[in-house]
Amino acid sequence: MRWPWRRTVSTDRLIVTWAGQALAYLQAKATRAGQYEIVKLGVVRQEGDTMEAFVERLQQLRLPGSELHVVLRPEQYQMLQIDTPAVAPEEMRAAARYQIRDMVEAHIDDITIDVMRVGDGQQKGAVNLFVVVAHNALLREISDLAKALDWSLAVVDIAEVTQRNMQSALAARNGLGSSASAVLVVVSQRQALLTICANDELFYSRRLELPEGFLDMEWGTSAEFFDEQVDVYAPVAEYVPEYAGGGDFRSVYGTTRPAGSQLATGPSDADRIQRVVVEVQRSLDLWDRTWTTFPLAGLRVYAGQRSADMAAWLSQEIGQTVLPLEVESLFAPLSTLTPQDQLACLPLLGGLLRTQTGPS
Repeated sequence: MRWPWRRTVSTDRLIVTWAGQALAYLQAKATRAGQYEIVKLGVVRQEGDTMEAFVERLQQLRLPGSELHVVLRPEQYQMLQIDTPAVAPEEMRAAARYQIRDMVEAHIDDITIDVMRVGDGQQKGAVNLFVVVAHNALLREISDLAKALDWSLAVVDIAEVTQRNMQSALAARNGLGSSASAVLVVVSQRQALLTICANDELFYSRRLELPEGFLDMEWGTSAEFFDEQVDVYAPVAEYVPEYAGGGDFRSVYGTTRPAGSQLATGPSDADRIQRVVVEVQRSLDLWDRTWTTFPLAGLRVYAGQRSADMAAWLSQEIGQTVLPLEVESLFAPLSTLTPQDQLACLPLLGGLLRTQTGPS
Protein backbone atom coordinates (compact mmCIF):
# COMPACT_ATOMS: atom_id res chain seq x y z
CA MET A 1 0.00 0.00 0.00
CA ARG A 2 1.50 3.33 -1.05
CA TRP A 3 0.67 6.25 1.19
CA PRO A 4 0.28 9.85 0.00
CA TRP A 5 3.74 11.24 0.71
CA ARG A 6 5.38 9.03 -1.90
CA ARG A 7 5.88 10.36 -5.37
CA THR A 8 4.02 8.85 -8.30
CA VAL A 9 4.20 9.43 -12.02
CA SER A 10 1.61 12.02 -13.10
CA THR A 11 -1.01 10.60 -15.46
CA ASP A 12 -4.76 10.94 -15.87
CA ARG A 13 -6.34 10.62 -12.44
CA LEU A 14 -9.31 9.00 -10.79
CA ILE A 15 -9.66 10.09 -7.17
CA VAL A 16 -12.43 8.73 -4.93
CA THR A 17 -13.67 8.45 -1.38
CA TRP A 18 -15.73 5.45 -0.31
CA ALA A 19 -17.49 6.01 3.01
CA GLY A 20 -21.00 5.69 4.41
CA GLN A 21 -22.20 3.72 1.36
CA ALA A 22 -21.40 6.68 -0.89
CA LEU A 23 -18.67 7.04 -3.48
CA ALA A 24 -17.45 10.55 -4.32
CA TYR A 25 -15.40 10.64 -7.50
CA LEU A 26 -13.23 13.00 -9.50
CA GLN A 27 -11.91 12.18 -12.96
CA ALA A 28 -9.21 14.52 -14.27
CA LYS A 29 -7.31 14.59 -17.52
CA ALA A 30 -3.68 15.69 -17.78
CA THR A 31 -3.03 18.71 -20.03
CA ARG A 32 0.03 19.57 -22.05
CA ALA A 33 0.88 22.26 -19.49
CA GLY A 34 1.30 19.60 -16.82
CA GLN A 35 -1.91 20.56 -15.03
CA TYR A 36 -5.21 18.66 -14.71
CA GLU A 37 -8.62 19.41 -16.15
CA ILE A 38 -11.62 18.05 -14.25
CA VAL A 39 -13.74 15.86 -16.51
CA LYS A 40 -16.27 14.41 -14.04
CA LEU A 41 -17.10 15.22 -10.43
CA GLY A 42 -19.93 13.88 -8.30
CA VAL A 43 -21.30 11.47 -5.70
CA VAL A 44 -23.07 8.13 -6.15
CA ARG A 45 -24.94 6.65 -3.17
CA GLN A 46 -25.58 2.95 -2.72
CA GLU A 47 -28.94 3.54 -1.04
CA GLY A 48 -30.88 0.24 -1.08
CA ASP A 49 -28.83 -1.45 -3.79
CA THR A 50 -26.91 -4.63 -3.27
CA MET A 51 -23.17 -4.28 -3.78
CA GLU A 52 -23.49 -5.99 -7.16
CA ALA A 53 -26.15 -3.53 -8.31
CA PHE A 54 -24.15 -0.61 -6.96
CA VAL A 55 -21.05 -1.75 -8.86
CA GLU A 56 -23.12 -1.95 -12.05
CA ARG A 57 -24.26 1.64 -11.55
CA LEU A 58 -20.67 2.75 -11.04
CA GLN A 59 -19.57 0.94 -14.16
CA GLN A 60 -22.07 2.99 -16.16
CA LEU A 61 -20.10 6.11 -15.27
CA ARG A 62 -17.17 4.75 -17.31
CA LEU A 63 -14.55 6.04 -14.90
CA PRO A 64 -11.04 4.93 -15.92
CA GLY A 65 -9.05 3.64 -12.97
CA SER A 66 -5.61 2.81 -14.33
CA GLU A 67 -4.12 4.57 -11.30
CA LEU A 68 -6.67 4.96 -8.53
CA HIS A 69 -6.12 7.47 -5.74
CA VAL A 70 -8.32 6.87 -2.66
CA VAL A 71 -8.82 9.53 0.01
CA LEU A 72 -9.84 8.26 3.43
CA ARG A 73 -12.29 10.36 5.41
CA PRO A 74 -11.40 11.30 9.03
CA GLU A 75 -13.79 8.76 10.54
CA GLN A 76 -11.98 5.95 8.69
CA TYR A 77 -8.62 6.23 10.45
CA GLN A 78 -6.77 7.56 13.47
CA MET A 79 -4.08 10.20 13.27
CA LEU A 80 -1.70 10.21 16.21
CA GLN A 81 1.37 12.25 17.08
CA ILE A 82 4.44 10.76 18.77
CA ASP A 83 8.07 11.56 19.48
CA THR A 84 10.27 10.43 16.63
CA PRO A 85 11.85 7.06 17.55
CA ALA A 86 15.65 7.09 17.66
CA VAL A 87 16.07 4.45 14.95
CA ALA A 88 17.28 4.23 11.38
CA PRO A 89 14.80 5.50 8.74
CA GLU A 90 14.11 1.99 7.45
CA GLU A 91 13.06 0.96 10.96
CA MET A 92 10.81 3.97 11.60
CA ARG A 93 7.46 2.30 10.85
CA ALA A 94 8.23 -0.74 12.96
CA ALA A 95 9.30 1.47 15.85
CA ALA A 96 6.23 3.68 15.50
CA ARG A 97 3.96 0.62 15.43
CA TYR A 98 5.44 -0.52 18.73
CA GLN A 99 5.13 2.94 20.26
CA ILE A 100 1.42 3.33 19.45
CA ARG A 101 0.35 -0.17 20.46
CA ASP A 102 -1.60 1.15 23.47
CA MET A 103 -3.04 4.16 21.61
CA VAL A 104 -4.93 2.48 18.79
CA GLU A 105 -8.56 1.39 18.68
CA ALA A 106 -7.81 -2.11 17.39
CA HIS A 107 -5.40 -5.00 17.83
CA ILE A 108 -1.97 -4.07 16.53
CA ASP A 109 -2.06 -6.96 14.03
CA ASP A 110 -5.30 -5.63 12.51
CA ILE A 111 -4.00 -2.26 11.38
CA THR A 112 -1.83 -0.70 8.70
CA ILE A 113 0.24 2.37 9.59
CA ASP A 114 2.42 4.93 7.92
CA VAL A 115 4.32 7.91 9.29
CA MET A 116 4.84 11.52 8.26
CA ARG A 117 7.08 14.16 9.79
CA VAL A 118 5.41 16.99 11.69
CA GLY A 119 6.34 20.32 10.11
CA ASP A 120 9.06 21.09 7.59
CA GLY A 121 12.09 20.03 9.63
CA GLN A 122 13.48 23.56 9.90
CA GLN A 123 12.40 24.22 13.49
CA LYS A 124 14.69 23.63 16.46
CA GLY A 125 13.93 21.10 19.16
CA ALA A 126 12.44 17.63 19.14
CA VAL A 127 10.98 16.35 15.89
CA ASN A 128 7.62 14.59 16.07
CA LEU A 129 5.83 12.20 13.76
CA PHE A 130 2.25 11.90 12.64
CA VAL A 131 1.21 8.25 12.60
CA VAL A 132 -1.76 7.32 10.42
CA VAL A 133 -3.60 4.18 11.51
CA ALA A 134 -6.16 2.41 9.29
CA HIS A 135 -7.93 -0.90 9.86
CA ASN A 136 -6.91 -3.69 7.51
CA ALA A 137 -10.59 -4.59 7.06
CA LEU A 138 -11.32 -1.12 5.67
CA LEU A 139 -8.39 -1.25 3.27
CA ARG A 140 -9.54 -4.69 2.08
CA GLU A 141 -13.04 -3.35 1.50
CA ILE A 142 -11.66 -0.49 -0.60
CA SER A 143 -9.37 -2.87 -2.48
CA ASP A 144 -12.25 -5.27 -3.21
CA LEU A 145 -14.40 -2.44 -4.59
CA ALA A 146 -11.51 -1.31 -6.81
CA LYS A 147 -11.03 -4.84 -8.14
CA ALA A 148 -14.74 -5.19 -8.88
CA LEU A 149 -14.53 -2.03 -10.99
CA ASP A 150 -11.21 -2.99 -12.61
CA TRP A 151 -9.45 -0.06 -10.95
CA SER A 152 -5.77 -0.30 -10.02
CA LEU A 153 -5.32 1.02 -6.47
CA ALA A 154 -2.12 3.09 -6.39
CA VAL A 155 -2.32 5.61 -3.54
CA VAL A 156 -4.17 5.87 -0.23
CA ASP A 157 -4.41 9.46 0.98
CA ILE A 158 -5.93 11.11 4.07
CA ALA A 159 -8.07 14.21 4.60
CA GLU A 160 -5.42 16.14 6.55
CA VAL A 161 -2.96 15.86 3.68
CA THR A 162 -5.44 16.77 0.94
CA GLN A 163 -6.54 19.78 3.01
CA ARG A 164 -2.88 20.73 3.42
CA ASN A 165 -2.43 20.63 -0.34
CA MET A 166 -5.38 22.93 -0.91
CA GLN A 167 -4.53 25.50 1.73
CA SER A 168 -0.88 25.52 0.66
CA ALA A 169 -1.84 26.20 -2.96
CA LEU A 170 -4.09 29.08 -1.92
CA ALA A 171 -1.49 30.45 0.51
CA ALA A 172 1.11 30.45 -2.27
CA ARG A 173 -1.32 32.27 -4.55
CA ASN A 174 -1.73 34.95 -1.88
CA GLY A 175 2.03 35.26 -1.34
CA LEU A 176 1.89 33.54 2.08
CA GLY A 177 3.44 30.18 1.24
CA SER A 178 6.20 30.45 3.84
CA SER A 179 3.87 31.76 6.57
CA ALA A 180 1.89 29.63 8.99
CA SER A 181 -1.80 29.63 8.08
CA ALA A 182 -4.83 27.94 9.63
CA VAL A 183 -7.78 26.47 7.74
CA LEU A 184 -11.01 25.15 9.24
CA VAL A 185 -13.10 22.98 6.89
CA VAL A 186 -16.50 21.49 7.63
CA VAL A 187 -15.92 17.95 6.37
CA SER A 188 -19.33 16.51 7.30
CA GLN A 189 -22.55 17.42 9.05
CA ARG A 190 -20.95 16.63 12.43
CA GLN A 191 -17.24 17.32 12.08
CA ALA A 192 -14.76 20.03 11.06
CA LEU A 193 -11.05 19.65 10.41
CA LEU A 194 -8.55 22.32 11.51
CA THR A 195 -5.08 22.26 9.98
CA ILE A 196 -2.12 24.61 10.30
CA CYS A 197 0.47 24.50 7.53
CA ALA A 198 3.54 26.33 6.29
CA ASN A 199 6.06 25.72 3.51
CA ASP A 200 3.71 23.10 2.00
CA GLU A 201 3.90 20.95 5.15
CA LEU A 202 1.46 20.00 7.89
CA PHE A 203 2.34 21.22 11.39
CA TYR A 204 -0.91 20.76 13.33
CA SER A 205 -4.21 18.96 12.92
CA ARG A 206 -7.30 18.68 15.07
CA ARG A 207 -10.83 17.41 14.52
CA LEU A 208 -13.71 19.39 16.01
CA GLU A 209 -17.11 17.88 16.69
CA LEU A 210 -20.05 19.96 15.47
CA PRO A 211 -23.56 19.99 16.94
CA GLU A 212 -26.28 18.23 15.00
CA GLY A 213 -27.77 20.59 12.42
CA PHE A 214 -24.81 23.00 12.68
CA LEU A 215 -24.94 24.10 9.04
CA ASP A 216 -28.62 25.02 9.41
CA MET A 217 -28.22 26.99 12.66
CA GLU A 218 -28.17 30.74 13.11
CA TRP A 219 -24.63 31.68 14.12
CA GLY A 220 -25.20 34.84 16.09
CA THR A 221 -22.68 36.40 18.44
CA SER A 222 -22.53 35.17 22.01
CA ALA A 223 -24.58 38.10 23.30
CA GLU A 224 -27.39 37.34 20.84
CA PHE A 225 -27.90 33.86 22.29
CA PHE A 226 -29.16 35.21 25.61
CA ASP A 227 -32.02 37.43 26.74
CA GLU A 228 -29.63 39.33 29.00
CA GLN A 229 -25.89 39.15 29.46
CA VAL A 230 -24.46 38.80 32.95
CA ASP A 231 -20.74 38.48 33.52
CA VAL A 232 -20.69 35.05 35.15
CA TYR A 233 -17.69 32.83 34.49
CA ALA A 234 -18.46 29.14 34.01
CA PRO A 235 -15.36 26.99 33.39
CA VAL A 236 -15.44 24.16 30.90
CA ALA A 237 -13.51 20.90 31.06
CA GLU A 238 -9.75 21.04 30.75
CA TYR A 239 -8.48 20.20 27.28
CA VAL A 240 -5.26 18.31 26.70
CA PRO A 241 -4.45 18.48 22.96
CA GLU A 242 -3.57 15.36 21.02
CA TYR A 243 -1.44 17.28 18.52
CA ALA A 244 0.68 19.65 20.58
CA GLY A 245 3.15 20.21 17.74
CA GLY A 246 6.17 20.46 20.01
CA GLY A 247 4.98 20.48 23.60
CA ASP A 248 2.28 19.49 26.07
CA PHE A 249 0.23 22.57 26.94
CA ARG A 250 -2.89 22.68 29.06
CA SER A 251 -5.35 25.55 29.11
CA VAL A 252 -8.72 26.17 30.70
CA TYR A 253 -11.28 28.45 29.12
CA GLY A 254 -14.70 29.58 30.15
CA THR A 255 -17.85 31.06 28.68
CA THR A 256 -19.96 33.98 29.81
CA ARG A 257 -23.46 32.85 30.71
CA PRO A 258 -26.52 34.63 32.03
CA ALA A 259 -27.76 34.02 35.55
CA GLY A 260 -31.15 32.36 35.35
CA SER A 261 -32.01 33.44 31.80
CA GLN A 262 -33.27 31.28 28.94
CA LEU A 263 -31.36 30.71 25.73
CA ALA A 264 -32.91 32.71 22.93
CA THR A 265 -32.39 29.93 20.36
CA GLY A 266 -33.40 26.99 22.54
CA PRO A 267 -32.16 25.20 25.63
CA SER A 268 -28.99 23.75 24.08
CA ASP A 269 -28.18 25.37 20.71
CA ALA A 270 -26.34 28.31 22.25
CA ASP A 271 -24.06 26.10 24.34
CA ARG A 272 -23.32 23.84 21.40
CA ILE A 273 -22.54 26.68 19.03
CA GLN A 274 -20.42 28.48 21.57
CA ARG A 275 -18.51 25.27 22.21
CA VAL A 276 -17.29 25.34 18.59
CA VAL A 277 -15.95 28.85 19.13
CA VAL A 278 -14.20 27.82 22.34
CA GLU A 279 -12.48 24.86 20.67
CA VAL A 280 -11.32 26.95 17.70
CA GLN A 281 -9.91 29.57 20.06
CA ARG A 282 -8.16 26.90 22.13
CA SER A 283 -6.39 25.53 19.09
CA LEU A 284 -5.24 28.97 17.94
CA ASP A 285 -4.02 29.84 21.43
CA LEU A 286 -2.20 26.52 21.64
CA TRP A 287 -0.38 27.30 18.42
CA ASP A 288 0.61 30.77 19.67
CA ARG A 289 2.06 29.27 22.84
CA THR A 290 3.79 26.36 21.13
CA TRP A 291 5.23 28.17 18.10
CA THR A 292 6.05 31.55 19.63
CA THR A 293 8.41 32.49 16.77
CA PHE A 294 6.01 31.36 14.03
CA PRO A 295 2.84 33.49 14.29
CA LEU A 296 -0.24 32.63 12.25
CA ALA A 297 -0.88 34.69 9.13
CA GLY A 298 -4.62 34.15 9.48
CA LEU A 299 -7.56 31.75 9.59
CA ARG A 300 -9.72 30.74 6.61
CA VAL A 301 -12.85 28.61 6.74
CA TYR A 302 -14.91 26.50 4.38
CA ALA A 303 -18.53 25.53 5.02
CA GLY A 304 -19.86 25.21 1.48
CA GLN A 305 -22.44 27.87 0.68
CA ARG A 306 -22.17 29.19 4.24
CA SER A 307 -18.44 29.88 4.15
CA ALA A 308 -18.88 33.66 4.17
CA ASP A 309 -21.39 33.42 7.06
CA MET A 310 -19.02 31.26 9.06
CA ALA A 311 -16.10 33.62 8.44
CA ALA A 312 -18.11 36.65 9.57
CA TRP A 313 -19.39 34.83 12.65
CA LEU A 314 -15.97 33.59 13.79
CA SER A 315 -14.43 37.03 13.13
CA GLN A 316 -16.84 38.52 15.66
CA GLU A 317 -16.41 35.71 18.15
CA ILE A 318 -12.62 35.37 18.28
CA GLY A 319 -11.79 39.01 17.63
CA GLN A 320 -9.63 38.58 14.56
CA THR A 321 -10.15 38.58 10.82
CA VAL A 322 -11.39 35.28 9.43
CA LEU A 323 -11.83 34.86 5.69
CA PRO A 324 -13.58 32.26 3.50
CA LEU A 325 -11.35 29.69 1.81
CA GLU A 326 -11.58 30.61 -1.90
CA VAL A 327 -11.91 27.04 -3.15
CA GLU A 328 -13.88 28.08 -6.23
CA SER A 329 -10.90 30.10 -7.48
CA LEU A 330 -9.08 26.80 -7.93
CA PHE A 331 -11.98 24.53 -8.86
CA ALA A 332 -15.04 26.19 -10.35
CA PRO A 333 -16.93 22.88 -10.91
CA LEU A 334 -17.36 22.48 -7.14
CA SER A 335 -20.00 25.22 -7.09
CA THR A 336 -22.27 23.17 -9.39
CA LEU A 337 -22.79 20.47 -6.75
CA THR A 338 -25.32 20.35 -3.93
CA PRO A 339 -24.05 21.56 -0.52
CA GLN A 340 -23.86 17.98 0.77
CA ASP A 341 -21.93 16.80 -2.30
CA GLN A 342 -19.54 19.75 -2.04
CA LEU A 343 -18.46 18.55 1.41
CA ALA A 344 -17.98 15.02 0.07
CA CYS A 345 -15.94 16.08 -2.98
CA LEU A 346 -13.71 18.75 -1.44
CA PRO A 347 -10.99 16.27 -0.28
CA LEU A 348 -10.75 14.93 -3.84
CA LEU A 349 -9.69 18.36 -5.08
CA GLY A 350 -6.85 18.42 -2.57
CA GLY A 351 -5.85 14.98 -3.79
CA LEU A 352 -5.66 16.31 -7.33
CA LEU A 353 -3.38 19.13 -6.17
CA ARG A 354 -0.98 16.55 -4.75
CA THR A 355 -0.50 15.09 -8.23
CA GLN A 356 0.12 18.56 -9.62
CA THR A 357 2.60 19.75 -6.99
CA GLY A 358 4.10 16.37 -6.02
CA PRO A 359 5.01 16.98 -2.35
CA SER A 360 7.45 14.55 -0.81
